[in-house]
Amino acid sequence: MTTRLIVENLTCRHGLLTAVRDVSFALQAGEVLCVIGANGAGKTTLMNAIAGTHRPVGGRIALDGGDVTAQPAFVRVRSGIAMSPEGRRLFADMTVRENLLIAAENGRAGDWTLARVLEAFPQLRPLIDMPAGRLSGGQRQAAAIGRALLTNPVVLLLDEVSLGLSPAAVEGVYQSLAMIKEARTTTMVVVEQDLTRALGFADQVLCMAEGQTELQGMPGHLSREQITDAYFGIHDKELSDV
Repeated sequence: MTTRLIVENLTCRHGLLTAVRDVSFALQAGEVLCVIGANGAGKTTLMNAIAGTHRPVGGRIALDGGDVTAQPAFVRVRSGIAMSPEGRRLFADMTVRENLLIAAENGRAGDWTLARVLEAFPQLRPLIDMPAGRLSGGQRQAAAIGRALLTNPVVLLLDEVSLGLSPAAVEGVYQSLAMIKEARTTTMVVVEQDLTRALGFADQVLCMAEGQTELQGMPGHLSREQITDAYFGIHDKELSDV
């Protein structure tokens, strides 16, 4: 398999605060990494750094063997990295169709078309000419992911997929993501607060705490206790002192 995305010793700061410290991972074509961790763990900063909207102070990011660390976000989109951000950030006064086609006009040529996005997210079909500001949370999330897909990425970054959504909306979004995963053509990095959902969807899990990697591996090789301890930043030494 081809190594699609490499993040190596990535370090990012917000002023004097180190938000991400020496984080590394590598993903093959079609592989899914779920990034988990408590609020403030550095997950969104990591995603923004990969997308090109936050400049790291150390480390490197490589896509298909080429170093993209210094590339701005719009160049990374054309190289094949797209993100559906936390909060979805749709243009509220524009229709769903207009939001999607803006991405298509500024992305790469490929198999993802408006028709294919509507096939993957059928809940958007009857809403296509509705202003995005009138959509429910789940519908906005579907539209945001569809917008990213219309740039025809080889790496799809999904920040806080289920945040603020009803269980039914989360289920609908993940049914569509499962179809994308099954094709094994799009590498995904998913920030997910629902631990059970993340473990069921991921090929790899990376747990962050205070900007650092606390635990990393395949879900089937990690115990629930290990993951929970890493999520809350509980170390063996701390456990032995209790």
